[in-house]
Amino acid sequence: METPLLSQDEVLDEFRQAGALMEGHFILSSGLRSPVFLQKMLVFQYPERTARLAGALAALIRDRFGAVDVIVSPAVGGIIPGYETARALGCRAIFVEREDGEFQLRRNFELRAGERVVMVEDMVTTGLSSRECIAAIRAYPATLLGAACLIDRSGGKADVGVPLVSLCQLDIPTYPADALPPELAAIPPVKPGSRGLA
Repeated sequence: METPLLSQDEVLDEFRQAGALMEGHFILSSGLRSPVFLQKMLVFQYPERTARLAGALAALIRDRFGAVDVIVSPAVGGIIPGYETARALGCRAIFVEREDGEFQLRRNFELRAGERVVMVEDMVTTGLSSRECIAAIRAYPATLLGAACLIDRSGGKADVGVPLVSLCQLDIPTYPADALPPELAAIPPVKPGSRGLA
């Protein structure tokens, strides 16, 4: 069965309807500040929403990269969309985790020679976690085709080191903590991300 592609507005509607498109003063996992935060876990609590988004991402991946054998995602945020995208593609889903500060395959996961791999993230802002995940994948003899994410917050500017496809590109402003616009500086910051989790 063909999965319908979603428009950018339809993707954002999934976030809005789940209460996941938030406005305020947020400290991102990169350390940058932003007036908008997308709390994807509020979307991922709904399997039907996640399946719609992942199915549309799988269709984009298929169109851009062809057949895929394995989806690799970074823990924690990428596990659910990676799994659902792999389900839609009919392939394996594995993930990398931090060990001694670096992403690595654990739990006896492996990538074999000849396997066609795509890295799937929930969101890309600076591309840091994507690049770290890709570095872990490149330690194996599999063929890395590219990367995909639900939302590219960089507006297409983030360089993850491989071709990147996304369901939605947003150009949400981010600021260093010492260069905030007055309207953002007037709001107490909150840190809703998970980068600090063990």
